[in-house]
Amino acid sequence: MPHRIGVLLSGRGSNFEALADQIADGRIPGAEIAIVISNREDAPGLARATARGIATKAIPSKGLPREAYDMQVVAELRGANVDLVCLAGFMRLLSPYFVAAFPRRILNIHPSLLPSFPGLEAQRQALEYGVQFSGCTVHLVDETLDAGPILVQAVVPVRDDDTDESLSARILAEEHRIYADAVRLVLSGRYRIEGRRVIKLHN
Repeated sequence: MPHRIGVLLSGRGSNFEALADQIADGRIPGAEIAIVISNREDAPGLARATARGIATKAIPSKGLPREAYDMQVVAELRGANVDLVCLAGFMRLLSPYFVAAFPRRILNIHPSLLPSFPGLEAQRQALEYGVQFSGCTVHLVDETLDAGPILVQAVVPVRDDDTDESLSARILAEEHRIYADAVRLVLSGRYRIEGRRVIKLHN
């Protein structure tokens, strides 16, 4: 029985497409994307999922309290028998209800080396701060913004002539690579969590 992944997105869905490509190529064995859900009906990622023959659902979030909205999303995920949730540019903070529904089974990718530069416009934050290295992080989601245990990170050097766009593009290439690594790790179960540390098991 394959692991069924639910993807949540708000925009173009490039990380969703990277995961879908790696699953199709057999690089994430035993996995399938069961459903793609967006809080925006016009999210390009929904059309991209439909083109791949993947079930989609738009659940508009405007005007809804966070938990009331999350209850709708969780119901859809459960209806699709999802056992892992991947956030791919989902621009909402999850409620405690949502986190409790999929404990340590929600992944997010963020375009910085957390805990540096959480929240929006992380690449701009990195450039303004003057760091020499940025990157991206896949972490387990808890009730705090961009703060759950870290699964995988990748380092991207910052160039003197970088702009938000050029740095973002190089980070995005690494996001596409390490998100699949993190999904493989979680689905394998070959790790344990000690405090905040994710310890990979090698035997």
